Amino acid sequence: MLGSNRLASSARIASAPEATRRASQGRPVRSRLALPLLLTLLILTPRVDSSWWYIGALGTRVICDNIPGLVNKQRHLCQSYPDIMQSIGEGAKEWIRECQHQFRHHRWNCSTLDRDHTVFGRVMLRSSREAAFVYAISSAGVVYAITRACSQGELKACNCDPHKRGRSKDDRGDFDWGGCSDNINYGIKFAKDFVDAKEKTVKDARALMNLHNNRCGRTAVKRFLKLECKCHGVSGSCTLRTCWLAMSDFRKTGDYLRKKYNGAIQVTMNQDGSGFTVANKNFRKPTKTDLVYFENSPDYCVMDKSAGSLGTAGRVCNKVSRGTDGCEVMCCGRGYDTTQVTRVTKCECKFHWCCAVRCKECEDTIDIHTCKAPKRAEWIDQT
Repeated sequence: MLGSNRLASSARIASAPEATRRASQGRPVRSRLALPLLLTLLILTPRVDSSWWYIGALGTRVICDNIPGLVNKQRHLCQSYPDIMQSIGEGAKEWIRECQHQFRHHRWNCSTLDRDHTVFGRVMLRSSREAAFVYAISSAGVVYAITRACSQGELKACNCDPHKRGRSKDDRGDFDWGGCSDNINYGIKFAKDFVDAKEKTVKDARALMNLHNNRCGRTAVKRFLKLECKCHGVSGSCTLRTCWLAMSDFRKTGDYLRKKYNGAIQVTMNQDGSGFTVANKNFRKPTKTDLVYFENSPDYCVMDKSAGSLGTAGRVCNKVSRGTDGCEVMCCGRGYDTTQVTRVTKCECKFHWCCAVRCKECEDTIDIHTCKAPKRAEWIDQT
């Protein structure tokens, strides 16, 4: 799925290549979909996997009964914890932004589909490594959002970690638990109950794959908990310390899962359906922290609706790069168009006493390279 690396704050999340072009011009992608039409879309569309992702588009306007594809347990949790659903909605925007950041220089760049409640379209129907990453990062995003909301006092069901009390020690010596430790265990438990509920109603290979990758995402957030402390004593001598556990920035989780994507292991399901067997015997068996997938990915070069690919036509590429963002790789050998763009930037800034910074406006002309569209015959073969 190719296109914008941004996530709009409403139902119209992002699409390609229009969103990429408009974002490069500094104009935000705005919603055009009114709530009544949105709810009609939700009611009339068929059941789809992981439709809870669409909570990020609805935000605070979530109506649990009108989200297709939720199983009974998910619907019950949605109705019982509306404040947590609001946090999950905000978290959905955050993890999609992170997904798009991690793949911003790749043919598949985690674009969402405009006016499509499946969010990612048919690409998630494949058991590819891209699907593995999305399930992991989405599960991690739910944990992160709920845990953060607990600590900020936004949820009725939880607050700071109640178990972090008394004294403890680290490599610097003794300290007292204080402040507000992030209640990561509550975030993990609720995320497991809500996100995994649908997969547990199905006994097939894809459900097993999704459950495995969901768990990888949840544990990834906990991996980056850090101890933060405040010193007490004369002149901050740290003779006494008060400490608490806090989550790191979500970017660390995204970077970690991106590395796991690069090293994802292709597997098949065991005959008894209890686990996985490595597809290639030359590779090691997956651990609990490895992402797993079943199917090879398409090349995402041209639009292919059956594969969930929007193609790379119109994507911005880097003429001099030899990496995945380079025009040769991004454009799949089709070539690229070059457009000159004049931009105005602040320059020659000087500090004036007291207290202002004054700058000049400078114009410069840059070349923007965008991938050519495939020949018509090639496009028709893929649609």
